[in-house]
Amino acid sequence: MSSLANALDQLPILLIGLLLFCSMVAATLIGYFLRKRTHPQDGTAGKSDDGGSDAYIISAVLGLLALLLGFTFSLAVNRYEARRALVLQESNAIGTSYLRAQALPEPHRSRLSKILVDYTENRLSLSANSRTEKVTPLLARNDQLLTDLWSATLAANDAVRTTPFSVSLLSTVNEVIDMDASRKAARTVRVPTEVFLVLWVYVAVTAGIMGYARSQTQGRVLAGLLFVLLTMSYMLILDIDRPGMGGIQEGQGPMLQLRESLRQQPPGTFDTWRHGATPS
Repeated sequence: MSSLANALDQLPILLIGLLLFCSMVAATLIGYFLRKRTHPQDGTAGKSDDGGSDAYIISAVLGLLALLLGFTFSLAVNRYEARRALVLQESNAIGTSYLRAQALPEPHRSRLSKILVDYTENRLSLSANSRTEKVTPLLARNDQLLTDLWSATLAANDAVRTTPFSVSLLSTVNEVIDMDASRKAARTVRVPTEVFLVLWVYVAVTAGIMGYARSQTQGRVLAGLLFVLLTMSYMLILDIDRPGMGGIQEGQGPMLQLRESLRQQPPGTFDTWRHGATPS
């Protein structure tokens, strides 16, 4: 089971969709020939006296399948929304830390500001890359920047230790570090792959039941359209549930806006009225 789960997690989504569609077609053919073999007296499968019972079973199975798909889709979307909310929270934490760093004396102000700018750039690079060979060095740099950030904060805290500002500085920088852990955890909390495997099996069994009960030309065409829709739904759920790999990713708008804001507000921007200076 674990090997199948890993394979399903690593295969391209388009390939998974193709395999799912083929498995439904194969299950339908198996169901069709099984009906022919067990009911040779039927001129056409699905036209027997128990056609009403077949329709009832198909409706019940499709209804349960819709419920399972909807439940899985809800789980994937909830995790996607959580990841998107964390982007905004992290950008707010970084922005607040940057503003509070401007109240520090030099060289702490410039040092802490630069680390926060570099950290923001690295976070955006992480969100734009999904390949392991690119993500690994970015994650290593991310962890190093967090170490540097806390080291610089402790050094700056020594300069303002006797002021109330010390507590707020430590608090907001600590929130930045906490948000890093939260975003990493959010990318690992996904819909269990076993759920997708069970859903795959259920979809295939449903297709087999439809093939067993229905074999008219019109019925096969409608079943084919239904299989396409089911495949698209399955692929959509997989895409949403694959952070960093799928096509649907949490937007980085707040982080992009933060980066532009930091670029436009280098250290010293807010010194207009400080130390007796007059605005130009």
